[in-house]
Amino acid sequence: MTEYLGGAVVPTGFDVPVEPLRRAAHYTGEPGCIADARAFAAQFLQQLRTEWCAAIDSRTDGDLLLVVSELVTNADRHSSGPYILELEGTDTAVTVVVYDSSSALPRRFPRNPERVGRHGLEIVHALATRVTVERVPVGKRVCARVELGS
Repeated sequence: MTEYLGGAVVPTGFDVPVEPLRRAAHYTGEPGCIADARAFAAQFLQQLRTEWCAAIDSRTDGDLLLVVSELVTNADRHSSGPYILELEGTDTAVTVVVYDSSSALPRRFPRNPERVGRHGLEIVHALATRVTVERVPVGKRVCARVELGS
């Protein structure tokens, strides 16, 4: 049951989903895919707000969209085939997973404010509470967990 107080949705404990919200999208690498992935993630966050009553502040919203942008951009630039974006979330965290066809694992370079480019994984590590990279039979899987703030 959900109560509405002054236009706000207040979860009562009986209406909280049991399974995390999960969505996936497939991208071909055509122009506009990175923007499409950001829009997909923004829609996912709105769904989390609605279905999980997740309190997501604007900073966390921006952080998550930046993580999606960086991971999808890396897949777009460094793989020779399509890539998949998977999002899984609850009211406390969102996990961003990107699969691509390249088996080359990304490198996290040391901080260097004079370096132009190659800051993507550094940014992801700064925003996520956990980042993992692993080879899979068709390439690699990069996973980042972002805690949701309120």
